Amino acid sequence: MAVSSGTQAPTAGLAAMARDLAEGRTSSRELTERALERIAAAQPRLNAFRIVRAEAAPAEADAADRRLAAGERLPLLGVPVAVKDDMDVAGEPTAFGCAGDFPPKAADGEAVRRLRAAGAVIVGKTHTPELGQWPFTEGHAFGATRNPWNPDHTPGGSSGGSAAAVAAGLVPAALGSDGAGSVRIPAAWTHLVGVKPQRGRISTWPEPESFHGLTVNGVLARTVADAALLLDAAGGPHPGDRHRPAPIPAVEAARRTPRRLRIALSFGMAFTATPKSLDPEIRSAVERLAGRLESLGHEVVPEDPRYGQIGLTFVPRATGGVRDWASRVPDTGLLDPRTHGAMRTGRILGGLPLRVSRRAESYLRWRIGEVFGRFDVVLTPTTAAAPLRIGALAGLGAMATDRAMIAACPYAWTWNVLGWPGVNVPAGFTSSALPIGAQLLGPESSEPLLLSLAAQLEAEEQWERRWPGDAVRGGALVTG
Repeated sequence: MAVSSGTQAPTAGLAAMARDLAEGRTSSRELTERALERIAAAQPRLNAFRIVRAEAAPAEADAADRRLAAGERLPLLGVPVAVKDDMDVAGEPTAFGCAGDFPPKAADGEAVRRLRAAGAVIVGKTHTPELGQWPFTEGHAFGATRNPWNPDHTPGGSSGGSAAAVAAGLVPAALGSDGAGSVRIPAAWTHLVGVKPQRGRISTWPEPESFHGLTVNGVLARTVADAALLLDAAGGPHPGDRHRPAPIPAVEAARRTPRRLRIALSFGMAFTATPKSLDPEIRSAVERLAGRLESLGHEVVPEDPRYGQIGLTFVPRATGGVRDWASRVPDTGLLDPRTHGAMRTGRILGGLPLRVSRRAESYLRWRIGEVFGRFDVVLTPTTAAAPLRIGALAGLGAMATDRAMIAACPYAWTWNVLGWPGVNVPAGFTSSALPIGAQLLGPESSEPLLLSLAAQLEAEEQWERRWPGDAVRGGALVTG
């Protein structure tokens, strides 16, 4: 089966919706009801949402319309958006991809609170694999979330539900989270802009930090301008956050043309002691994008960051995070056997190895950050493989899953160890019309530079004009 490709946009973008609302051309109730209708129509096939706020969201939209009528203006007042189901929304459970009966949360998490403060209407919470562990969005708790470009394939993970919802035009933008590429990978596999910001840029509260600093909250959108708007709206610290970077003006940065940059083109992969190779079609797509950057006046030079043994510091933090989060699950007997394996590893590595891995971060930043003494940005593939087929990793054991996961996605996770920003940009399509992406990576707090470069690329590539097709809007996917 394949989704047909189309060019007509099924829904306006985030910034366009905000403008239409502010200028009285539409109402929040109308936009929210249309979003809920699209979600209901697509849910049987795409399965992007864990929770749909079919009653609460229209009530919130009515309240937004009253505020608009009274002359109030906020960046997202009345705009419908979605958030990933690892984020707390007051009155809704946070299951994080797990099966079981989770109690409703008493309060919004800080990122959701800030979205509401900017005026957004939260229409629902999107699917994620169990505890965000895998680059596919499948699980016995909810089934499989499918890629709008081809429903036989995954949209990626772990923010796969958010990516599918935005790519299909169900919502104009959504929040996700990224602990090893979990925003950038699904963005690459669904033809979206995905921003993994600097650690702490978008609060993870009620967690002071998430997964021992690996996981950050990020944004998915069709355009750089929309991604920047959502980043500005959701960004900002909670007093209890462990990481509190200085504010950045994302929207302003996305409007600027970057200076001439020196860009390192890297296809090297960090050592993992597992087999992996880059799909030639993805390499060609990233090389084409590098040529586009050169045509824009930038200097592109082959160069790999010095990753060293960075993988040794990732595993204690990742498995420790799984162990920590699993302790809150009401019935751990319902968890995937692979999750139990990660929990056991987390217990074993939770003492000295975890402490050493955190202490090693400053050295790794120095070692890998050396590349930014000679270059402004690093350009890499986002993934080594095209979107996997649904069920490709189902039934595998923990070690086999890890090997397959690393083989498909060896490029993104290193920047989670460092806590630095990265932006996925669409890089084109495979010969079988599956989306692929490239990463723009920078040093600490370099989001303004990355966003301005991504926006310059977007103006040339015009990736936002290509959609999966008309079928996702009506609920019946066009297949052939």
